[in-house]
Amino acid sequence: MSTIIETHDISKVYRMGSETIHALKSVSIRIERGEYVAFMGPSGSGKSTLMNIIGCLDTPTGGQYVLNGQDVSNMTDNELAEVRNKEIGFVFQTFNLLPRQSSLENVALPLIYAGYNKSAREEKAQKALESVGLGNRGKHKPNELSGGQRQRVAIARALINDPSIILADEPTGNLDTKTSYEIMELFENLHAKGNTIIMVTHEEDIAKYAHRIVRLRDGLVETDEINHDVTSHAKMNAAQ
Repeated sequence: MSTIIETHDISKVYRMGSETIHALKSVSIRIERGEYVAFMGPSGSGKSTLMNIIGCLDTPTGGQYVLNGQDVSNMTDNELAEVRNKEIGFVFQTFNLLPRQSSLENVALPLIYAGYNKSAREEKAQKALESVGLGNRGKHKPNELSGGQRQRVAIARALINDPSIILADEPTGNLDTKTSYEIMELFENLHAKGNTIIMVTHEEDIAKYAHRIVRLRDGLVETDEINHDVTSHAKMNAAQ
């Protein structure tokens, strides 16, 4: 296994007026290629800040972050955007789909920035939709799809550039229990194909799908443990 994410004593400080907020204090973690990791913690624990830094949406105030062999700690916004588009696929709680675009157009969107022509974009987007079980929904707009289908479109979009990492921020937050488990089964299949997945969640039953759980509290890593119950838990839900 090769290391894909390495942080050394990263910290993040926000200044709001006269108040200073230490969102992350000193976080060192290492994630290998092909791992499936959940970040957990109460509100204000620093899990979303850590996700934003790992996703190159933000930079640390101190410390070092190395992504896929590249030090991204002090990159400019333009450099970060380039790394994001190439290395990272995002899945958000609110799906973040463009309402007037079809499923196919939503999935193909990152390929515009990557410089693909229209026919190549459509071909790749169609394959991505098929990989999440929505091959026949390409012409549908988001309002014509269920919540679970919308999240599948968002996952297809995250996969379109063959990213090094899939980052999922509360991916089941807007879904009912049955649909949540279906989406987690999809992530399990993506992981089995070799994808590296990092997920932020506050739900214990969702975190249990991950093979490793990192718990944060007050801007620090509280525990970092392998999840030994993962397969039995996933099978149990599949049977329900």
